[in-house]
Amino acid sequence: MALTATHSNSLAATKGSARLFYTDVGTGTNVMLLHGWACDSHDWSWQLPMLESKYRVVALDLRGHGRSEVMPSGTYTPDDYVADIEALITANFASQKFVVMGHSMGGQIAARLASKRPDLVTAVVSMDGALGFSDEVGAFFMKTADGLKTGDPGIVGPELFKTAYDAATSPAIKRWHTRRLQGTPQHVVRESFGPLFFGEGQIGVGSASEEFCRTLGVPFYHLCRDQSQADRMSTWFTSRKSRVDVWKNAGHWIMQDRPEDVNVAIAEWVDAL
Repeated sequence: MALTATHSNSLAATKGSARLFYTDVGTGTNVMLLHGWACDSHDWSWQLPMLESKYRVVALDLRGHGRSEVMPSGTYTPDDYVADIEALITANFASQKFVVMGHSMGGQIAARLASKRPDLVTAVVSMDGALGFSDEVGAFFMKTADGLKTGDPGIVGPELFKTAYDAATSPAIKRWHTRRLQGTPQHVVRESFGPLFFGEGQIGVGSASEEFCRTLGVPFYHLCRDQSQADRMSTWFTSRKSRVDVWKNAGHWIMQDRPEDVNVAIAEWVDAL
């Protein structure tokens, strides 16, 4: 099994695109992994051995995160992230399609990519993706968005994380999440969160999220932790292969709290496409 770790050439291919670090391992169905806000591709470490043994897996760091290029302030909207992935695929994986799996912010980016470029996306796996939240949850997220504007992201971000863990979440994982966020450039942390849920074109909260999801034609597997969210979203997707599951005994990083169960569920769904 060959391991390729590289920076994409998308900067030259598309003006304004960031150079993205990614690994490319395995053979078979193409799978792309997108991490969440203030995270990096190490979040999939619990999935990579299984996925890479079955599929061709491209695991990348989004702009400003991990080992990818840090772009200037004002370039961290969801559209910016989607454009980078478009450039990466068209420049390095021409005429290929991917099952795109995203956690949190990465789940929303995967959905946006599927909407904009269905020719690049076979299906989407949304791991507690930033979609389908109620207006009440949106009001809670607004406090974080407001805090990020004037406060220290290294404090505001971990305070939000505290609300997203399960009793089973390892203290070591919690500490890792906090330290990684605190090592991410402040403008990246500040500017990436709000547009997911607020402003023109947001698709994370309320009726706007429902309207967007109903337009998606690709199979969509959404794993979440809230029963009411699952009940809302269960009828939003048009493909008969789509699925919405509730996962208990797990925090927001479902794939880290219940790795073996998640690995089985992902493989079964992907293999059935």
